[in-house]
This record gives sequence, C-alpha cells and structure tokens, in this order.
Amino acid sequence: MNRTYRTTFVLTLSLVVAASASYFVYRAVERIPVREIEVRSYYVAVAAKALPVGTRLSTDDVKIVPWPASSPVTGGHSAVEEVVHRGLIGSVVENEPLTDAKLATLEAGAGLPPSITAGMRAISVKVNEVIGVAGFVIPGTRVDVVVTIAKKDDSQSRVVVTNVQVLTAGTKYDQEQAKEGKPVPSTVVTLLVTPQDAERIALASAEGSIMLTLRNPLDTAPTMTTGTRLASLMGAPDPEPVVRVSRGIRRVVPAPEPVVLVPAVYSVETIRAAKRISEVVK
Repeated sequence: MNRTYRTTFVLTLSLVVAASASYFVYRAVERIPVREIEVRSYYVAVAAKALPVGTRLSTDDVKIVPWPASSPVTGGHSAVEEVVHRGLIGSVVENEPLTDAKLATLEAGAGLPPSITAGMRAISVKVNEVIGVAGFVIPGTRVDVVVTIAKKDDSQSRVVVTNVQVLTAGTKYDQEQAKEGKPVPSTVVTLLVTPQDAERIALASAEGSIMLTLRNPLDTAPTMTTGTRLASLMGAPDPEPVVRVSRGIRRVVPAPEPVVLVPAVYSVETIRAAKRISEVVK
C-alpha cells in the first residue's frame, strides 16, 4: 500500500470513528431524563392589547395569564370580573398587568375625568399648529402658558402658568402618531392645572392671545420672569427684577409700572372792564 492510499484510509477511518462516537454520545444524552422544576404561580389579569388612557375595559381587552408567585404584582387582580367596566387612568401596553394604579374605581366611570387627580382641574385651550409647538405638544408633555396682551400704548407678553401637564391633544385619547414620537396636529389641548391656574388661563384667553412653550420633563423649576414689553423689545432696557427672599424661598417681584408725569394745566380767568378772558397756562 503506497503512501496516498494509506493517508486516505486513515482519514476515512477517523471520520467513521468520530461519527460513530458522536452518535452514541447523542443517544446517551437523549436517554437522560429531563428534570422539570415546578415553579409556583398564580393567575393575573393583563391587557390583551395596547390600550390608551380613558378606555373602559371589556372582556375582550383582558386576559388571564400565569405569574410567578415569588414575584407577586402589587395591586393586581386575578379575575376578569374584577377589572371589566373600569376605566384606565393610564395607558398600558400588551401583556401589562392591570393594577389599581392604572384603573379608576367602578363608580368613576371611564374617559378623561378619572385621570384628573384630586384637587386639580382640566381646562381646554384652543390652539393651532404654531401655538401647539408644531404638533409636538402631546399627552404627557409639560408646557408653560404665555399670554400676550395688546395695549394701545404698550403690549406685553408674560408666562402666567408654568410647568403644567398636557392631558390630551386633540379630541381623541388614542393618538397613534404620538406613540411613535411624531407630531400630532390638533386644535384643542387639555391641561391639568390647579383651580387658581385655571382662572389665570381663562382670563388670559379672554383678554389676550396665549401660546404654549414646550418644557423638558426633567426641568421642574418654575419659570420666573417679569415679562417683556413692546418698549423693551424695540430697544429700551428692561427694568431690573426685584428678588425677595422669604423663609428661604426666592421670589421675583415685577418692577413697578413706569410713572408718566403729566404737566399740570391751569385755567386763568382775567376780567378787564366788562370783558372776561380765560387763558390756559401750563
């Protein structure tokens, strides 16, 4: 047997032995019994699909799935009957547990009202694409409300309400474009404000024109400004703001209105013989 045949024989034999060994090892591993560890679980009601805020849950919106008992869901429910006919006060995604933190009480109903927290009010303002920050004022964002009041002598713009939450943009709760981060064109924006801020916004809408400015959600500091007047916009310096500190709280006090001195006007009456003459002297 020459060298070429000898090499071929050795390689063929090696392949046969390796294949046979692999087969017998596979069969041996396959015969090993599988050890199944039983995990204690219980059933939890979850959302069957993505649902927006304000939805009244029905049986088609809820499903029951097993959940590890070692990590129970706080405020969860284990039966469909416990969550149906209740409104959502927060949007949920598919397979998210339906907890009391996301559900309104059965008496509260559905829609927008259950999502209004105690002590707060919802007020709607009419907007256009410009006022609504090109459609990027969507539910969940935070804005400042700026009012511009036009006067005959001097107009003024100022922030009247700061750091308020947008509840809805438009007349629908399910804004699919908002979920994708796209702008949502709308004509009505509903804000969550205190009763005092609701009065300020209502007065601002009646006396002037309002505009919304979009905020970073991590920026929670209130906006403190003294406003901008037409005179300062055209080059006159703004009055220096007055800062007062009371009980450790800094408060900016607007500068007083400029006082315009009007020269006094006197009327002098002169009688010469039978002739009476009245003259105006400044």
